[in-house]
Amino acid sequence: MRFDKIILGSRSPRRKELLSLLIPPSAICVLPPVNSEEAGFDDFSDLESISAQLLSICTTKNNDVFAQVKSTSGSGDPILTADTIVVVKGEQTGHRVLGQPPAGPEWEQTVRDWFVEEYAGKTHQVLTGLCFRTGDQIITEIAQTLVTFHDIDFVKRHLDWYLSSQESIGKAGGYAVQGAGSLFVQRIEGSLSNVVGLPLELVIRLLD
Repeated sequence: MRFDKIILGSRSPRRKELLSLLIPPSAICVLPPVNSEEAGFDDFSDLESISAQLLSICTTKNNDVFAQVKSTSGSGDPILTADTIVVVKGEQTGHRVLGQPPAGPEWEQTVRDWFVEEYAGKTHQVLTGLCFRTGDQIITEIAQTLVTFHDIDFVKRHLDWYLSSQESIGKAGGYAVQGAGSLFVQRIEGSLSNVVGLPLELVIRLLD
């Protein structure tokens, strides 16, 4: 890879850790977007429009970081931004994005409902959108991983314990596959690092 420095536009420590598996940590400059507000997915119920919205969010983040860099150093270093979502599909409701659990005490019931109604014995999708800017070129890509949970009896047996760990707080979809949440996962099809928050296979292709 020919870059001396990569600007990572993310507040996620997990993304920095994953990126440092590909390039030296000293070459990673973390510069999160100024605006932490993101567009939502409430108005979308099909995978195509959800994917388009995901790429729009990643591009908006990239533009934010690019504006910061341009106003200060004017550096031409490449900028990488990403966003990860969990997508479930109901027979009647179509596709739906599960974001982070609510910030208040209701997070626990929300995550419980997700595990029992959306995850147990089913397969959901984890999508990560990437926006990579180098020079005048902007590339956007989406990585998809299919995650299948154990059956409802297994989930219910261990759910109270998992909720007591509070690992769900701040996690997209309410679980961390790199942590105790992996207990519930029966099968993963695709990139594991994508579920954590940064699809390394796709990132290294972009960097190359």
